[in-house]
Amino acid sequence: MRILTADDDEVARKILTRTLRSLGHEVEETKDGHEAWAEYRLHHFNLIISDWLMPGMDGIELTKLVRSDNRQKYTYIIMLTSLEGKGRYLEGMEAGADDFINKPFDKETLAARLRVAERILNLQAEVKQLEGLLPICAYCKKIKDDENQWQHMESYISHRTEANFSHGICPQCYEKHMLPQLQMLRKSKLGG
Repeated sequence: MRILTADDDEVARKILTRTLRSLGHEVEETKDGHEAWAEYRLHHFNLIISDWLMPGMDGIELTKLVRSDNRQKYTYIIMLTSLEGKGRYLEGMEAGADDFINKPFDKETLAARLRVAERILNLQAEVKQLEGLLPICAYCKKIKDDENQWQHMESYISHRTEANFSHGICPQCYEKHMLPQLQMLRKSKLGG
């Protein structure tokens, strides 16, 4: 994932950056909220890990700005803090943070939180894809998938969701298609 970090403590920032890179992530580090906000506006990041307390713009202000910016895809935000207490947690969540990691962090906890973030971002991307426009054939109603293959609607949907199909006939189609067939069948039985 592309991760943006913001922490005014240079030693903590370097440790975090080194740890994230050792876990296979691409990292851009910044020293405060203002620098992080400027970097965020220039590039897309999957995730931001921000210290809570920083001079100038703190992590809460940065989180609020990121959440108010609708120009980019959703960015997962983890607050890194030595502050404790339910009030702080609720304040961070209210600002738009997705998760918290206490300082000092350990690599295993950080890796686990990043896996959760990645899972959530992937699920959100799948939901977005399902909400988007689907190319559908006007005649046969097949749907074009990501590999440019045409699939029956039932197959396309059942492979991407947990939906099961049960077939029925709507009232309009019953009137238009089924009723005439039933009437013809009755006439043929009565007449024959």
